[in-house]
Amino acid sequence: MLVRRKVTSRELAAAIGLSETNLSLLKSGKVKGVRFASLNEICKFLDCQPGDILEYVPDPPAEDET
Repeated sequence: MLVRRKVTSRELAAAIGLSETNLSLLKSGKVKGVRFASLNEICKFLDCQPGDILEYVPDPPAEDET
């Protein structure tokens, strides 16, 4: 969505009040969750829906489940 909207990560971070580091972690999927308020601000700024920027990836099965 950043590319589609021609927005840099730096611009998005500044616009929504999130650090560039935290935004980078969100983009890379290295976080366990995201606050709804942050998701709301991202979607508002990028004029998109949460499904446009989120993807569900199930956890791998635990070793004892295989």
